[in-house]
Amino acid sequence: MAARATGSATISFGLVSIPVKLYTATSPEGVSFHMLHKTCGTRVKMQLYCPFDKEIVTRRDTVKGYEHAKDQFVRFEDDELRGMEAEKTDRLDIVEFVPRGAVDWVYLEGAHYLGPGKGGDRAYKLLSESMERVGRLAVGRFGSHGKTQLVVLRPYQGGLIMHQVYYADEVRPFDEVERPGKIEFKPVEQDLADKLVEQLSSTAFRPEQYGDDYKQRVLAAVEQKVAGREIVTAAAAPQAEVIDLFEALKRSLADRKGTPANESSALPPAAEEAPAAAEAGAPKLAKTRERRAPRAKKQA
Repeated sequence: MAARATGSATISFGLVSIPVKLYTATSPEGVSFHMLHKTCGTRVKMQLYCPFDKEIVTRRDTVKGYEHAKDQFVRFEDDELRGMEAEKTDRLDIVEFVPRGAVDWVYLEGAHYLGPGKGGDRAYKLLSESMERVGRLAVGRFGSHGKTQLVVLRPYQGGLIMHQVYYADEVRPFDEVERPGKIEFKPVEQDLADKLVEQLSSTAFRPEQYGDDYKQRVLAAVEQKVAGREIVTAAAAPQAEVIDLFEALKRSLADRKGTPANESSALPPAAEEAPAAAEAGAPKLAKTRERRAPRAKKQA
């Protein structure tokens, strides 16, 4: 079945105008639940409640407010907000073309496929192929729902795809995230890590081989409940033991190869030059556990 367009637009840059149609590219398929009255099983309805007047209010008795300070609101009527909306237009204005790798993935919000509109096949194809050849993305502005949305266009499978983009003030800097300081690694550790990454590498990303396990479990439980069968919950997996990083890398490589962790074939040549370093790690952890055990007994 052919996809149904959800909207239309006109790509504009310079004196070029290309009519396009918008199609939904993604559709979340996770499971969702409704709130039911525990007594009778009826789906409950949410109501608006005013804690000051202690009464339930209807939406007709509400007005939008912007909190400019703690518990202080500026009111806006619907006609005031409509007056501030962007001009209703279907124009998608390309502002600039940037290198393909210039846009950080963290700025991408959503995606829509773009297909050629009536009479736009030739120009649409010319633009997508040109962007593919020169390795460029198009940055533009698109009016939608009364707001101007920042977007990025990129060539995609012989056509174009449009991504909504967060504005700069909507993306939190990574500097706010605590990260480890400078850490020195032995060449043998780096070599083991590289080998493990290489063993787990594939030539391409194949999303069809992955599935939503939680969704599948919920749907299976739904079928069991409908059929009147008892639901059997699987036992929780045991928590992984924290071991020395070097030893963990060795075991991971051994598990992938199907060989014991102590076999030399699971180690790179450099590992034979540093057996003492590898052995020093395990006793260190063991001593730490021995020191902490008596403390736990005294507290008990």
